[in-house]
Amino acid sequence: MEIQLVKWGNGQGIRIPKLVLQELDLKVNDTLSMEIRDGQIVIEKVKFRHRSLEERARVYGGKLGPCAEFDWGEPKGREVL
Repeated sequence: MEIQLVKWGNGQGIRIPKLVLQELDLKVNDTLSMEIRDGQIVIEKVKFRHRSLEERARVYGGKLGPCAEFDWGEPKGREVL
C-alpha cells in the first residue's frame, strides 16, 4: 500500500486508510508513539492507564506540588476551621 506525505499546516502528515484503522482498532484521539527503528518509522498505539496519586508523586520525587503549605494568616470572617 502506498500513501503520500502531504503538507499539513506548518508540518507534514499522512492519511491512514480507514481499513488499516479498523484492523488495528485505532480511533480518533488515540495516543500513539512514534520512533525510528533501523531506518523505519514505527508507530504503535500507547496502552493508556490511569496512574495512582502515589505513582504520579514518584515521578516528581515524592512531592505533589511546587511548594509547601501556604500560610493565609488567622481566620477572618466566617471561615470554618
